[in-house]
Amino acid sequence: MNSQIDIYHPETLNDWRKWLFENSSMKHSVWVVFYKKGCNIPSISWSDAVDEALYFGWIDSKKIKIDDQKSHHYFSKRKANGTWSKINKDKIEKLMLENRMTSQGLESVQKAKKNGSWNLLDDVEALIIPTDLQIAFEKEPKAFEFYSALSKTNKKNILLWMVMAKLPETRIKRINTIIECALLNKKPPHM
Repeated sequence: MNSQIDIYHPETLNDWRKWLFENSSMKHSVWVVFYKKGCNIPSISWSDAVDEALYFGWIDSKKIKIDDQKSHHYFSKRKANGTWSKINKDKIEKLMLENRMTSQGLESVQKAKKNGSWNLLDDVEALIIPTDLQIAFEKEPKAFEFYSALSKTNKKNILLWMVMAKLPETRIKRINTIIECALLNKKPPHM
């Protein structure tokens, strides 16, 4: 864990909200401490923590288990081109209906809608195969057969990996890797 990043243990949701209110515009990230329910140490839930973070324009990412009772979750300012999961978009919709978004949170949503990152994962979430991958599967039906038998989670991971390629050449390489691995009844090496 980076020692430059604060570690914060909010005992209540109000504690976390107050921290975000006071720090979200000055700091870029924080490790939030979560305790398991059975250990009798006051702690907020991950879902509530995410809600609060979203309406300040922040997001959670990695989780590190510290011991049997607690973990640290990394929260940071949302990057302008960061992807939006369906779960977080649904949370945002609910927060907006409840008029609970801050100007920072609304700004992050507006930027995402403007630059396309808001909808980037929609097809992945819906398991829609992009045209270029579909064409590759049509050329190699055995590869498609393997892909079709995978779980929804594995399909999403494959589609996400392909969609997140920044360069066209990288995307082509990833499609080729997906097909080559599927022909061997294997998932791509990133999985």
